[in-house]
Amino acid sequence: MKLASLKGGRDGRLIVVSQDMKRGCHADNIAPTLQAALDDWDQVAPKLQSLYENLNCNEVSDVFDLDFNDLGAPLPRAYQYLDGACYISHISRNRAARGDSLPDDILDAPLIYQGISHGYMAWNDPIRLPCEKHGIDFEAEIAAITDEVPVGVSSEIAAEHIKLFGLLNDISLRALIPPELKRSFGFLTGKPSSSLGPIVVTPDELGDLWDSRFVSGEMHCWVRGEKVGKLEAGIGSPFSYGDMIAHVAKTRTFEPGTIIAMGTVSNEDESVGCGCIGEIRALEIINEGAAKTALLQFDDRVKIDLTDYEGNSIFGAIDQVVKPLEE
Repeated sequence: MKLASLKGGRDGRLIVVSQDMKRGCHADNIAPTLQAALDDWDQVAPKLQSLYENLNCNEVSDVFDLDFNDLGAPLPRAYQYLDGACYISHISRNRAARGDSLPDDILDAPLIYQGISHGYMAWNDPIRLPCEKHGIDFEAEIAAITDEVPVGVSSEIAAEHIKLFGLLNDISLRALIPPELKRSFGFLTGKPSSSLGPIVVTPDELGDLWDSRFVSGEMHCWVRGEKVGKLEAGIGSPFSYGDMIAHVAKTRTFEPGTIIAMGTVSNEDESVGCGCIGEIRALEIINEGAAKTALLQFDDRVKIDLTDYEGNSIFGAIDQVVKPLEE
C-alpha cells in the first residue's frame, strides 16, 4: 500500500494513496498519523491495507484528488535516523579525492552515523540554510522505516522489520563536515535536517524491485535543471538493509518509526553520473585535477526521483530550491 501525510500539526494527518498516486482518502479513523500507525502496526496495517484495496477498486466514498502540494513529510518526526555510507564507489571516490584510501576494515561492518531525526522537510519545501559558504549539497537515498526492532536481531530477520520505504534527500554541508570528522566525534552541524519524498510504500508494493536485501530501480538526479545522475539503486553495496539494522541493533532496540538509509546511491560506472555534487567534484579532482562543479547556491534547484524501469515514479519526486534562512 501507499501512504502519505497531509500537512497540518507537527506530525501531519495520515492518508492512504491510490496505486496510481492520483487519489487519496483519509485514514484518521484507523490511525491519526503515520507514527501512530507504526506504533501499532500489526493491528493497524491490515485495516489500512483494506482501505487501500477499496480505494483502488473505487469502493470508498471519502475520496479526493491528490494534490502533492498538500503533502508534508510522511514522518515529520522520527524516533531515530540512521544513515549509512554503504555504496563503495561513493566512499572510495570521496576518499581518493582527498588522498585517502579505503580503510582495511571497510567490509567488516557498514559505516553508519546517527543524524537529526526531527524536522524532516516536505518534498517541495525550500532548503533554508544560513550560509552558502557552508557548502550545501544534496544526497539521493532510499530510506527504510522500521517497526520495533529487538536488540540482537540477525541480519536475516532484520529486514522483516522494514514496514515502509521512501525517498530521502540527506542534506550535507561540505565545508563543515571535514573539520567535524577530523575531531573524530562524527557529524553534527554538517548534517542539518533532511527531506522525505511525498509517499511511502510497503515493501510488497515494490514487487521485483525489492529482493529482501536491496531496493532496485533508477535514481534520477537533477541540479540546476541539468541531469547529473541516472543510477541503479540495487547494486554497489556489500551490505544490505538487514545488515545495517543488525549492526546497529547489536546494542540497542529500535523504536517504531526508525528511519535507516544506505547512503548516497552510487555506481562504479562513471557514465551514469552521481547522486550528490560532492561525488561529482571528487571525480573531477581524480580525473581532471580540480573540482569544477559548484555546490548548491541560494535559488538553485535540486530534484531526485526513483523510478521503475518503465519510468514510473515509486515515491513521487523530491524537488527543492535552496533559500536563505530569512528572506
